[in-house]
Amino acid sequence: MSRWIEPVTLKGQHVTLEPLTPDHEEAIAAAAADGELWKLWYTSVPAPGTERAWIDAALAMRDNLGAHPFVVRDATGDIVGSTRFFNVDSANRRLEIGHTWYAKRVQRTPLNTEAKLLLLTHAFESLHAIAVEFRTHFMNHQSRTAIARLGAKQDGILRHHQVGKDGVLRDTVVFSVIEPEWPAVRANLKYKLAR
Repeated sequence: MSRWIEPVTLKGQHVTLEPLTPDHEEAIAAAAADGELWKLWYTSVPAPGTERAWIDAALAMRDNLGAHPFVVRDATGDIVGSTRFFNVDSANRRLEIGHTWYAKRVQRTPLNTEAKLLLLTHAFESLHAIAVEFRTHFMNHQSRTAIARLGAKQDGILRHHQVGKDGVLRDTVVFSVIEPEWPAVRANLKYKLAR
């Protein structure tokens, strides 16, 4: 069966995105430990001892739903986080970029900007997507600010959209970049990287 999104490695100057495998378990644990990211109640970063289940869930999403989970490597080659293409709608050429988290030491560095540039370039220029979505928890103000800074526009808020692992109802903020906006968003991301 042909898939719209095939495994791919995306490489830039500051970051490399490569397909997630079970062999990444130890490195995922170390990256999540930098900042104890699992303690952020509005994220889905694997807590100590849950890394294998987290990887298995990401790979099941790949196998059953057409998603593409990546590990994120910094310029030194260390794994510092994860991101993925998911909510894949190949018939309508739409997808979402999300499940993104980074070790504390690489947050607010050029790494995220370049990672998003690589992902969006692949989505719009190789996959010929017509729209790419980003979603985040309403309470995740850092993520909302970062998504807007990329050049994505807020589409709206889905109230009581999901039930969190702790039973708390999640309001989800939806952003997107559509195909005609891509040249301006690309120019903006390249400008940010050049500074």
